[in-house]
Amino acid sequence: MSALIEDYALISDLETAAMVGRDGSVDWLCLPRFDSPACLAALLGTPDNGFWRVAPVGSGPCTHRSYRPDALVLDSRWETATGTVRVTDFMPPRGGLPCLVRVVEGLSGAVSMRSELQLRFHQGRVVPWIRAVDQCAVAVAGPDAVWLGADGIVRALDGVEATVYDFTVPAGRRLALTLVWSPSHLPEPPTPLSIPAETLLKETADFWRSWTAQCHYEGPWRDAVMRSLITLKALTYAPTGGIVAAPTTSLPGCIGGERNWDYRHCWLRDSTFALTCLLRSGYREEATAWLDWLVRAIAGAPADLQTVYGVGGQRLLPETEASWLPGYEGSRPVRFGNSAANQFQLDVYGEVLDAFCLSLRAGIPMPAHVWNLVEAMMGYLQRHWREPDQGLWQVRGPRRQFVHSKVMVWVAADRALRMGELLGRNGSSGEWRAMRDEVHRQVCRQGWDAGRRSFVQSYGSPALDASALLMPRLGFLPASDERVRGTVRAMRRLHHGGFVRRYAPVADGVHAVDGVHGSEGTFVSCSLWYADALAATGQVAEARDVFERVLAVRNDVGLLSEQWDPDAGRQLGNAPKAFSHIALVETAFALSPSGPGAVRNPRSRAG
Repeated sequence: MSALIEDYALISDLETAAMVGRDGSVDWLCLPRFDSPACLAALLGTPDNGFWRVAPVGSGPCTHRSYRPDALVLDSRWETATGTVRVTDFMPPRGGLPCLVRVVEGLSGAVSMRSELQLRFHQGRVVPWIRAVDQCAVAVAGPDAVWLGADGIVRALDGVEATVYDFTVPAGRRLALTLVWSPSHLPEPPTPLSIPAETLLKETADFWRSWTAQCHYEGPWRDAVMRSLITLKALTYAPTGGIVAAPTTSLPGCIGGERNWDYRHCWLRDSTFALTCLLRSGYREEATAWLDWLVRAIAGAPADLQTVYGVGGQRLLPETEASWLPGYEGSRPVRFGNSAANQFQLDVYGEVLDAFCLSLRAGIPMPAHVWNLVEAMMGYLQRHWREPDQGLWQVRGPRRQFVHSKVMVWVAADRALRMGELLGRNGSSGEWRAMRDEVHRQVCRQGWDAGRRSFVQSYGSPALDASALLMPRLGFLPASDERVRGTVRAMRRLHHGGFVRRYAPVADGVHAVDGVHGSEGTFVSCSLWYADALAATGQVAEARDVFERVLAVRNDVGLLSEQWDPDAGRQLGNAPKAFSHIALVETAFALSPSGPGAVRNPRSRAG
């Protein structure tokens, strides 16, 4: 039986991340960066696919665990028949090679411990060659080497399968185990193995506390907001500023189903959400880095704009299936890469131009060539905005005239006009204004269902879509507009167990819209959009109730995945999900004493 998704905690060095279970096992780790092949992949298979467990001999889940306040340092405590022990896990922010440190400390009595490291390179399938070098164990396979150092003797089990270290920790004693990745052609033990673990721990805790001290949020949900911001920072690839959607791949939206996607990449749809979240929280440096990544990634012809890019801005993200991995709780296929990079999505043009406009208004310096990019993108949209696309949710079914995509075309034109006003560049303003007005009229005419009294998912369809809740935030219509209020009321049809689905599911077979078999859970972000819309339309008490329900389904260390299954009472989808945590921060601000006016880019427009 696999551990629940919510049983995992995150640690990160701002270039990659590890998922640590309540039983002390690291079951997911990609080295040296987020999108590298996994060398520990038990999360998507069995222990034979790689894990590193440090725990009392014969023990189960820890008795208690928590992050240290305002830091990404995880403490797990076991209370056993012979004593109490604590394992502290962390990854020092990268100053060189990636490093994962596990400090074991005896708190009372004496506890027999075991560290068992079973590395499986290249997505959990290649057994490395393990040997001893200078009191360390080093595992090598192809280009990768992983070194394990400890305050004692480590031994290889049967020479090839695993590295095991048995030891006893009495009260007051500390022992550290340090894992470091390096290119396999380097012969010497990596530098982090020679640095005392206490030094690394202090530097890591100091880094995170210094970073969290910049936070501007002081409302009633500070702990939840701070943990979400730390998580967002942990999902940032520091060398480029890119933010991955999640550190994992193929955690299912339906247990045993095929809704399993690789989220270890950067989505343009997150652009403005991430920028707004970072800027209003006080993290201008991170917002600027994300914008810089965005400008570099999308460089090129507007027709070549992708929905998703790699952490370095790379475009090629070929989607493959790992037949050797049985999947989380049998959910197959396990996918690496994401073919959504090749989809046509109109909404991303709006997201990019919205991000540019927001940055300009925030005073972030914009490269001179960005305006040329704005003009090129608007020229492309003028020719192609009437075409059907695959939409915000990256459906794998037929292209449709998605309402949200058209709304984002309106956003693109609106923000281009606003940027032109700010920069004194109005040469094309007449054409763009005409396009903006035409899109608005079309959406209000063809995207509105008079019978349902709601905006719908696509032209001519009665189906609802939670993305319609974003209209007032985007400024397409004011929250006071009766069409917005009607849409908010209609979204109750997407309710399930107190949470909100992104759109109506199917009981079995292939979904007519997204082209994938099986059902899925409610979406955390959609539930929070609903709370925002309630607050914006004056229903603040109900909005708070929805928000509190979302807070209640975080795991024991404050993390959220993409989805929540109210029937099974468990998290679903990749975790932790940046979009879920961004939405949490946004809703906390919207419900703060400053009121629901603190929503993203309010741009009221009648029509």
